[in-house]
Amino acid sequence: QVQLVESGGGLVQTGGSLRLSCAASGRIFSNYAMGWFRQAPGKEREFAAAISWSGGSTDYADSVKGRFTISRDNAKNTVYLQMNSLKPEDTAVYYCAAAGSLAVVTTAPGYWGQGTQVTVSS
Repeated sequence: QVQLVESGGGLVQTGGSLRLSCAASGRIFSNYAMGWFRQAPGKEREFAAAISWSGGSTDYADSVKGRFTISRDNAKNTVYLQMNSLKPEDTAVYYCAAAGSLAVVTTAPGYWGQGTQVTVSS
């Protein structure tokens, strides 16, 4: 079992930046690919970004590519999502996720965090 706890959400103005963190416990963190998903009110949860266990491979949704950067620090058992040039359409609850491979974490993660709210004001 893996436990994931997100933090760092909040309110930011359009064009601003925010960094989300996800702390993992319960299993060896470095064995898992990690990802971030987001869900706006009334919409389905959508993939945002993912990173392999080593950090050597990443994947991004087209909507965030060039603005968001996913990274991980295995020594701290933490994955980050640096969000720059934020837009109102980025407003959502952001969820951390984990799975056994990069391909799986982008589509069907096995573990989820509780989510953290990100609100971008116009």
